[in-house]
Amino acid sequence: MGTLFIALRTLVYVTAFVGFFAWLALRVRLLDQRLGLELPSWVQGPGVILMVAGGVLVLMCAVQFVWRGGGTPAVFDAPRRFVGSGPYRFVRNPMYLGGLTTLAGLGLFLHSGAVLIFSGAMFLAFHLFVNFYEEPVLERQFGASYVNYKATTHRWFPKWPARSPVAQS
Repeated sequence: MGTLFIALRTLVYVTAFVGFFAWLALRVRLLDQRLGLELPSWVQGPGVILMVAGGVLVLMCAVQFVWRGGGTPAVFDAPRRFVGSGPYRFVRNPMYLGGLTTLAGLGLFLHSGAVLIFSGAMFLAFHLFVNFYEEPVLERQFGASYVNYKATTHRWFPKWPARSPVAQS
């Protein structure tokens, strides 16, 4: 029952976060005329691809938080156990990257320069939040395991994890 309840909370939180950022994006879109940025019509297709890819990444991260971490993506209901698997093997902040990719894809889909600028502003806000709040909290909560993770996994740019040395016979 515990995992099911965590999964239901995660569904509610993810839906609320997506809804909130979609609402913000649609409000920001009202600035398009004022900015005078026109995007070509061909960007709509790549926008759909980015939205789907970002959404899948967010869902993969949420599943890792529920099953491996025993918590949700919400800061106030975070995982109880360190999660360094799934997408977190490749980059420290895949959920933020998935959300930003989805948001940028929405901007392309809507032909909205304002939403793309908003996506960039959200990246800056997430970067500051991660640097000054989230990472210090995770270091205190998970200690050496998180410090080691930080040393081997990039914050924003994915990389393949180092392979374990194979025993020579």
